[in-house]
Amino acid sequence: MISLTSPVRTRAHEWPAKLKLAALALVTMGLYLIPELWQLGLVTLFVIGLYALPGRVFFMGGMRRLAILWPFVAVLAIWHIATATYLDGVTFLLRLICAFGLANLVTMTTALTEMIEVIRWLATPLRRFGLNTRALELAIALVIRILPSLIENGRRLVDAWRVRSHRRPGWRIVLPFTLNALDDADHLAEALRARGGLLESKES
Repeated sequence: MISLTSPVRTRAHEWPAKLKLAALALVTMGLYLIPELWQLGLVTLFVIGLYALPGRVFFMGGMRRLAILWPFVAVLAIWHIATATYLDGVTFLLRLICAFGLANLVTMTTALTEMIEVIRWLATPLRRFGLNTRALELAIALVIRILPSLIENGRRLVDAWRVRSHRRPGWRIVLPFTLNALDDADHLAEALRARGGLLESKES
């Protein structure tokens, strides 16, 4: 499991997580209020500039993490080309890239512990009804941490297959990928049990 927080320190690292998440929500909604394509283009350039400000290492790290978005962009682009809705397609894709880019910036500049604190704060009303919010907090934290690890394991399996065969891996790596994921889940379950499981400690 890995952390998604960038090791390159920026001013945004010092900003409160609540402020960054609230700003992200407002800006994301604001993207859908921008009617002109050229205005969305300027916003896209601004987002790219935010990645470039902290330097090359931060920029390249951010672009690598956004690489997972490109298959979705390709599928949507093909759809809009097939339906001849070019302007709508470009507009939607720019909004999508900006929204994901800004969300990734928040993730790269916010420690996971800060994210969990925000989730815990948002879930306060649920605890008043006697619900165990620790499970929710842990689930979100584990998804954030484990997904990049699963993606990396999948890439390694694909690379290993290509070394041994010129054919596309396709469904052939599904079984080993699943077994690796189950093995990781088993180790994770043991670690959780060793730390008290999902039982929430009593608060004074």
